Amino acid sequence: MEEKTYDKKVLISEIKDFFQFEQLTGNEESLKRWVVVPDINRPGFELMGYVKPTSPRRVIIMGHKEMQFIETLSEEQQRERYEPITDPLTPMMLITHNNPIPPVLKQVADERNFPIFRTPFDTYRMVVDLITYLDEKLAEETTVSGVLMSVYGKGVLLLADSGMGKSETALELIRDGQVLIADDRVDLQKIHNRIVGHAPDLLRGMLELRGIGIVDVARMYGANCLMDKHSVDLVINLVKYDPNDEYERLGEVSSRFTRILDILIPTIVLPVSTGRSMRILIESAVTNFILKEEGYNATTNFKNKLYSYLENKDQEDNK
Repeated sequence: MEEKTYDKKVLISEIKDFFQFEQLTGNEESLKRWVVVPDINRPGFELMGYVKPTSPRRVIIMGHKEMQFIETLSEEQQRERYEPITDPLTPMMLITHNNPIPPVLKQVADERNFPIFRTPFDTYRMVVDLITYLDEKLAEETTVSGVLMSVYGKGVLLLADSGMGKSETALELIRDGQVLIADDRVDLQKIHNRIVGHAPDLLRGMLELRGIGIVDVARMYGANCLMDKHSVDLVINLVKYDPNDEYERLGEVSSRFTRILDILIPTIVLPVSTGRSMRILIESAVTNFILKEEGYNATTNFKNKLYSYLENKDQEDNK
């Protein structure tokens, strides 16, 4: 089996600072270890003596159950079973509920300069919080050229060729009460099996308008016009209108998707031409998308009416 490579990592020092953990063992050098897997390990099997080498290792969490089991072990058994979970491949250990660190565990950790931390919070809470934090930090990433907006609460990624008016359309949406997440460059992450987008730090809150330059959206329209990040729920492709092309007439959005980091996002293609209000079209497209999510499909309703009309007409013609 081909060994998986991990491109991203989180330093133990970052985790310690973010959660404000109390450090019990290890010096500054021990904080240079890193985590590459967004998961944790509760070492029940390891404490019972069953150790199966895995790579890479996960953050270890010791809760009430682990501490109670340790009390049943002799000092010799403890030392033997601590060694595999405090080796150089294990990133760190966290003791929850403010439980005291077992003396033998502290001795082993001090000998190996292994970082052990403590928190007053419950085990289940730290499991959820740590996995969520690591999942976001280690998420797969990609970047696209486009605009990400929150339109009626839905994350809408506007894609188009350069010069098609994406930023101008975003400005119209902002003036109508919609919210900007990112303009020009959108950084996308796969988090919890969904795509979440945000702006690079340098471009956050900025909008580039041809002929005007860089616009500070918060200064001009208020901080409520901005949002740090949002899920991508719908992709809208703005394309130059071509009378020779065939465009969707009945609104079968479910037939089009855009693949982003192996996640399929529903997609609408909107032709751009002189005289068409892209703001109104985008807001209408998003409203229709929301109605479909809620179970109302105007296309299906229209088809049913059409079929009923044709059936009644056929019956009248056969009388």
